[in-house]
Amino acid sequence: MYAPERQQEILRLAHEAGRVDVLSLAEQFQVTAETVRRDLKALDRAGLVRRVHGGAIPAGRLDFEPDLTEREATAADEKDRIAAAALAELPDGGSAVLDAGSTVARLAAAISRSAPDAGLTVVTHALPVAARLADHTGIDLHLVGGRVRHRTRAAVDAWALRAYAEIRADVLFLATNGFTADGGLTTPDLAEAAVKRAAIAAARRVVLLADSTKAGQEHFACFGSFADVDLLITDPGLDPAQKAAIEAAGTEVVLV
Repeated sequence: MYAPERQQEILRLAHEAGRVDVLSLAEQFQVTAETVRRDLKALDRAGLVRRVHGGAIPAGRLDFEPDLTEREATAADEKDRIAAAALAELPDGGSAVLDAGSTVARLAAAISRSAPDAGLTVVTHALPVAARLADHTGIDLHLVGGRVRHRTRAAVDAWALRAYAEIRADVLFLATNGFTADGGLTTPDLAEAAVKRAAIAAARRVVLLADSTKAGQEHFACFGSFADVDLLITDPGLDPAQKAAIEAAGTEVVLV
């Protein structure tokens, strides 16, 4: 296969999967990793992909943010299992921050079904999370205010940041658009990233809920590293090498 043909196929794979990595492409095309890096460099120069650690993503992907409907439909079974497993991390009669994210929203729904009288204090800046818990009188719900981003239905900016600066919760259930062992946790929007960072600082323990499709994805705004995360709950689709690297950073990883 000539280089232009290989590059065209790499571009197709990048758009199809959302990301390509050097080692997998080298194995697939039976070429060296250096050859693949040259292909990615050529595609990057042409403005067709953007190089990230270990591979590339389609141009513009760093700023791409799916809407709620699309996120709810992605990896639905995995997200349900992750949410169910996260119930065991709830503090008995304690306090929890629930971040904005489709998997965390599933956790909120699971809380409302399994423990409507849990005596739990919940703080959230996510309207979908609040909506799932608002009717349950056994849950002491605190809604953080701010400017609401339409794409995520999450409150951001100064009001939200001030609110999180005033609390110290037992646990944060955190969401992310992408994660890598070395690049950390990322999301497309700087305002969302700032609130996530404030929520991390507001909790004694951080539990990241993220399905394996988020692994290897890097977005524009970084809001933390695995040094900030005590536990990652994900699915068995996580690559063993990535799992080992995350555990080496000190984070416990549970596959469900």
